[in-house]
Amino acid sequence: MNQPAWLAAAWAEFGVREMPGAGDAPSVIDYFREAGHGGVGDDEVPWCAAFTGAMLKRGGAKGTGSLLARSYLAWGERLDAAKVGAIAVLTRGNDPGAGHAGFVVGVAAGKVFLLGGNQGDAVSVEAFDASRVLGYRWPVTSAEVREDNAGVSLGEAGAAGVFAIALRHVLEMEGGYGDDPYDPGGPTNRGITLREFAKWHGVTLDATSRARLVEDLKRIPDETVAAIYRKRYWEPAYCAELPGALALMHFDAAVNHGVGGAMRMLQAAVGVAVDGEIGPETLAAVRTAPAMTIVRRYAEIRRTRYRALPHFWRFGRGWLRRVDATLAAAAALAGPDTVAAHDTHATPAARSPQDTHPSQTAKGQSRMTQDYGYPSPGDFPNQPVLGNAPAASSGKWWLHSKTMWGALITAATTVLPILGPLIGLNLPADVIKQFGDQALVVVQAIGGLFGILLTIYGRTQATGPLTRRDVSVRV
Repeated sequence: MNQPAWLAAAWAEFGVREMPGAGDAPSVIDYFREAGHGGVGDDEVPWCAAFTGAMLKRGGAKGTGSLLARSYLAWGERLDAAKVGAIAVLTRGNDPGAGHAGFVVGVAAGKVFLLGGNQGDAVSVEAFDASRVLGYRWPVTSAEVREDNAGVSLGEAGAAGVFAIALRHVLEMEGGYGDDPYDPGGPTNRGITLREFAKWHGVTLDATSRARLVEDLKRIPDETVAAIYRKRYWEPAYCAELPGALALMHFDAAVNHGVGGAMRMLQAAVGVAVDGEIGPETLAAVRTAPAMTIVRRYAEIRRTRYRALPHFWRFGRGWLRRVDATLAAAAALAGPDTVAAHDTHATPAARSPQDTHPSQTAKGQSRMTQDYGYPSPGDFPNQPVLGNAPAASSGKWWLHSKTMWGALITAATTVLPILGPLIGLNLPADVIKQFGDQALVVVQAIGGLFGILLTIYGRTQATGPLTRRDVSVRV
């Protein structure tokens, strides 16, 4: 979708923020000047309306010339519903004279997403309750081609808007700074590893630079975060070529599994040859099914992939929660009507977009950038492929279950010594003579206790049902 010129100008300013301390950000002062208030030289003065006016001017339209956000309620043409690029005017507190203004980039689940100035002291995308909206306005002097104003969902937003919303989701999933000893990525902040951070700045990571880089990583600016995610993940994974909901799922996968792994999973989800190269065949297959149908298949492939990883015992629950949260966010991005119309098998998470992020969200610490061998569509156990019904469950083999091994060990150490003689199993006399009956009882008790504890631990860590697996033995 072609975005209006003023919205494109606003995206170009994404990440600009106030200067801390006594200084003033030159870009913010320029917004005041372009909005007709060149005498303002302090970036502490509220500047959302100044930003709005400056971007309209850059896009060939004329603003109100006022620094009051509510001045836009009497400007331009009133819209009955949200439209990408429209100006939304919001309440701010209980003061009837105060307000906030920004450019609409999407709506979903009772929220309106605005690209605006002075949002967290920066040009950013923020979500606001739709109940705060006083009105939507559109320039009457614009030469832009008008579209139906029936409203838009995030799935119809421009690629830049979808990126901002997808980035917001990923950052919520990744969390802040961490250095888990089990995480092969090492020190990580907002999902960006120290190795990525050093490479981005062209610095060799070694013993002499490590401490300084760690401190810089802890203070990484928002604009650097956005730039890294766009250049390292969004663009290489071809997210902009996908429908909004699928782009969000694919982007989150690229961040957590690596770009190559994400592209292979996308190809498996749409049922084409898995070669890790997104080309005309893959993009054509994307258009053969509703986006949310593909998103759900993609989510199930991610779950299967996670369960096969060696660190699943530590990070598995968080990884699976991350998939659930991303699935819900994608459903919100597509809009509830789209989900209901195109996916009659929607899960509860997707049918409740209000609950986009569960109370326990996943940071997904261990990054899946390793290049594991990847199967063709259908080679994963229970892997759904385009055109086939998804398997009913995605359990694990019973011999991979700690609960089952605990039960077996308990039985071996407590039951077999009693039943063994009845079926002809006896310890040799010299063994009993050497260790004594009491020592064998102690060993039996320790084995039984270990088996019981392993059973309890396995039960608390269980994430899915057990499944039967055919085993062939060659003699």
